[in-house]
Amino acid sequence: MNNQVRPIILNAFFGILLFSCQKEIPAPKPPNILLIMADDLAYADLGSFGGDISTPNLDQLAKEGIRFSRFHTAPFCAVSRAMLLSGNFNHVAGMGSQDLVTGIPGYEGQLSDRIIPVPELLRSAGYHTYMAGKWHLGDTPEANPANKGFEKSFVTMEGGANHYSERGIFRDTPTSIYTENGEEANWPEGAYSTDFYTDKLISYINADREDGQPFFVFAAYTSPHWPLQVDSSYWKKYEGRYNEGYEALREKRLESLKKAGMIHPSAQTPPLHPRVKPWDSLSPEEQKKEARKMELYAGMVENLDYNIGRLISYLKETGQYENTLIVFLSDNGAAAEDFYYSDYFGPFLQENYSDALEDMGKENSFISYGPQWAEAGASPFNYFKGYTTEGGMNAPMIISGLGVSPQNQINDQFLSIMDLAPTFYELAGITYPKTWRGKKIAGLAGSSLLPALTGDPYPIHDSTYVFGLEHRGDAMLRKGNWKLLNTKKPFELKNFELYNLENDLSEQQDLKEVKPEKYQELLQEWEKFSKQVGIVTPTPKRGDGLN
Repeated sequence: MNNQVRPIILNAFFGILLFSCQKEIPAPKPPNILLIMADDLAYADLGSFGGDISTPNLDQLAKEGIRFSRFHTAPFCAVSRAMLLSGNFNHVAGMGSQDLVTGIPGYEGQLSDRIIPVPELLRSAGYHTYMAGKWHLGDTPEANPANKGFEKSFVTMEGGANHYSERGIFRDTPTSIYTENGEEANWPEGAYSTDFYTDKLISYINADREDGQPFFVFAAYTSPHWPLQVDSSYWKKYEGRYNEGYEALREKRLESLKKAGMIHPSAQTPPLHPRVKPWDSLSPEEQKKEARKMELYAGMVENLDYNIGRLISYLKETGQYENTLIVFLSDNGAAAEDFYYSDYFGPFLQENYSDALEDMGKENSFISYGPQWAEAGASPFNYFKGYTTEGGMNAPMIISGLGVSPQNQINDQFLSIMDLAPTFYELAGITYPKTWRGKKIAGLAGSSLLPALTGDPYPIHDSTYVFGLEHRGDAMLRKGNWKLLNTKKPFELKNFELYNLENDLSEQQDLKEVKPEKYQELLQEWEKFSKQVGIVTPTPKRGDGLN
């Protein structure tokens, strides 16, 4: 967009009026920013996206704002969070491989010194910065959110946690690790994660709300991430709803997404992942247990929506809602992991948790909904979390609140999670610096979404923009509607496939033989991109490069 147009858009966003004498009314204070992230929420879950789960508060946000149908994250939790809080590619941000710590640039396993964390820059500009929920960006003291710009925080440092207690879910940490403001903290026994994180955030905002400073709040909820646990008052209403099975739900979601306008009427579901067993091959007992998984998941999503409603109600009651931009998103595609039965995680979980039907949903239960329900939630995309396919990276996003002028609209353009940081900076009136703390840093890789929020039809990214990602050999690169994709291990250039997402959303028609010139063009872009961001293949091993 022409830089001369930016001030006009900003004026429109903040509602600044000009008198005939050209005297400008002083701009109001920068807006509050409420960033809400769901953990492993599927694309097709929300009511406003065509889902069958009750999400009235998020549906209302959608009515008052914009749903983004082609918003892209990374395929894994920590990788997305690094990109979100940096506005940059995952290797530049230090998260080349989730849960891997090395001394090699790009694979630090925490936010790198090549970027500025969003809360740190916003705090330097006068924002209060608060966080509650999942961090997953390094577990050392220096990597803690308290040292990355968050003024107040209560977080689980790991990739997942019991929703009711400190009972660990990983064998290396039999007691889950929590910190508050950088200091070790205990989980209040019996408190439910989504309820408790909401309480914390409201208390943080409320303690400072009289001082006139804007806030940046990161509600990094751990719902509906496994283990699937929620009070029966939430899941009982869904009892029996999913008895037809995951294949039936997948087709229902396909049609409801079309009806909601989220996908093209011609879209089709791709073949099921090889790991998915046909529903009719299961015994009646297995079907009952499988249906309960989805009932629990739906209950968790409804509870998440309820707590988002609590945040919104608090802001309205305290007069802060009108000056708040609200962004809701999921961190990646639907989750297919089922660690209870894995060789590595399984023995610890089976010793400490139950998967019995009568326990499902309780504190002592460890249940995941697996690839079968993940594919239903990812309809019509290919595969799910962990893959660089559309099913792993095309996630729901809603933006509403202050200055979002189009209402109840769907934006279909390609966007990425890196675009949020530049948006926040532009709204806050911050110019991203070239150096920070005496060190040169990388420029932002995303672009501000402000034009889209004010109804400007001009695309955020034109047809020359290149977006790429690599994680442990899974890789993709997109330029315009064309996408290179690799899901084979080990990574080899020859394994890249070529898809045109304009008419093949499910990534089923490999065109590399049909469009050799386009294939070579994108391969050249990949070579440039991988050098630019510092991709190392094969992926380094834990401890490499450390003294």
